[in-house]
Amino acid sequence: MAQVSNADIASAFEQIADLMEILGKDPFRVNSYRKVARVVGDCPADVGAMAQAGQATDLPGVGAGSAKKIVQFVTTGKIEVLDELLAKVPPKLPELLEVAGLGPKTIAKLWKQADVVDKDSLAQAIGDGRLLSIEGIGPKKVQQLRKALEFAAQAGGRLRLDEATEYAARLVAVVAAIDGAESPTAAGSLRRGRETVGDIDILCTTAGRGRAAKIIQAFVQTKQLEIDKVIGAGQTKASIVLAGGVQVDLRVVQGGSFGAALQYFTGSKAHNVRLREIAVNKGLKLNEYGLFEGDRQLAGRTEDEIYQALALTPVEPELREDHGEIDAAGQGRLPQLVAIDDIRGDLHMHTTASDGLESIETMVAACRARGYAYMAVADHSKSQVQANGLDAARLAKHHKAIAAAASGIRVYFSCEVDIFKDGSLDFDDDVLATLDMVIAAPHSALSQKRHDATARIIRAIENPLVKVIAHPSGRLINVRAGMELGIEEIAAAAAANDVALEINAYPLRLDLRDTHVHAVVEAGAKLIINTDAHTVGHLDYMHYGVLTARRGWAKAADVVNTYPAAKFEKWMQR
Repeated sequence: MAQVSNADIASAFEQIADLMEILGKDPFRVNSYRKVARVVGDCPADVGAMAQAGQATDLPGVGAGSAKKIVQFVTTGKIEVLDELLAKVPPKLPELLEVAGLGPKTIAKLWKQADVVDKDSLAQAIGDGRLLSIEGIGPKKVQQLRKALEFAAQAGGRLRLDEATEYAARLVAVVAAIDGAESPTAAGSLRRGRETVGDIDILCTTAGRGRAAKIIQAFVQTKQLEIDKVIGAGQTKASIVLAGGVQVDLRVVQGGSFGAALQYFTGSKAHNVRLREIAVNKGLKLNEYGLFEGDRQLAGRTEDEIYQALALTPVEPELREDHGEIDAAGQGRLPQLVAIDDIRGDLHMHTTASDGLESIETMVAACRARGYAYMAVADHSKSQVQANGLDAARLAKHHKAIAAAASGIRVYFSCEVDIFKDGSLDFDDDVLATLDMVIAAPHSALSQKRHDATARIIRAIENPLVKVIAHPSGRLINVRAGMELGIEEIAAAAAANDVALEINAYPLRLDLRDTHVHAVVEAGAKLIINTDAHTVGHLDYMHYGVLTARRGWAKAADVVNTYPAAKFEKWMQR
């Protein structure tokens, strides 16, 4: 059997919880499975190996019963209780959880009261009006479900950036273990840092033409991957489909062409077309094997050689979308993009005070271990009841707890304060004034029209106590589109009021998105990259936020949490 990842285990436990909730089981048991799913998903260690070594119960919330199920899953690929639950519901009923606005309890109602068993029958029930007979579902909810179904169909089978990254890491490790394979790396849209990825491209080099076919055969025959289908296996290329439907292409090239192939297969197609046009205008030919003048290869061993031979500054992968980067490269005015090493602090995270899984002390120690100069604890405000949001009294106690836990790092007292539909905030100004940093965020009424949504965010920006707007559109990738925003107007307001707009690095959000980031940079407004961490493992999501910032042409100077501590404090006090 293929190796079982933490994500696989977490997904299985989450599915158990969902099915139990659909079937009306004890809420306490449902929540215990959800906690195991979150803890396992966020654990940096191999939980399967821990369970087999009898160490899984060291994790918070993982009892002996859960540890036994993990061992069962790792050794057999199945969990007995999950199979029993699946047998009690229609086969495609769990797929309805992919539709925004549908939770387990609502799905149970749809199934039992309207005979909805999959997405097709949901669409039929929306069309014939059956849903309106269900308690709690009115015309507005029906319209939301119709839009959610349409959005889910458009999203297709694309992987989120974090999911694709995990797949690619496994694939690169498999290729690296094959005799003769050298320098395996991911290419394609994953390398460009796109928020979703359709398929995964892996590239490697080898010495000697005779070895390429052997590498291809070893790849398609490996037992380390759950291969559902081999589409093709030639002399230098293999295409496979993994269990779950993910297509993977492996290409093996000679060392002298590795840079050209990496550039070509990284894309984007539009970027590559522009490069080929430049080559043709110079009387040259550019392809995946190199840059040629007649039969003579001018460049190809590295990507930089290709760009430099075309009189261009080398273009970072994240910028290769034909959004002006070719012209900028020709004029020597590409920006020095922000890098992960530039980040000095994380200013949006949660603790057990609201819906986080870790104590203040644990999060402080984790940020300090990362070498951060500053951080902010920003638990939810009172309207987020489902997230155990803080009222004013609890917020005041929380302030004292944060102050007591701060050690070796500047810890700002913050709160993620809800922005209501009209742009007002969840706390009065006298409460907001007690905070070091007010992070305002929309969580509800996310179907607002562009004009209203824009006015809502701008009103929050114009509150003189607000310093950051978090995940401004409220989108969830492959789940809901979020609000359509007038980003130019919002960026102008942010610049005028010295408010930072957040790139939320949580891979389900990546909000601001890359195109919004570019607009903010152009407007001269400030960005802040935060993880929205709910556990220590989430702090590593900073990488995805930085990728998004780079795709938006952001420099370190555009991002306030690249500032040294003194400069950041000065910005905070302005």
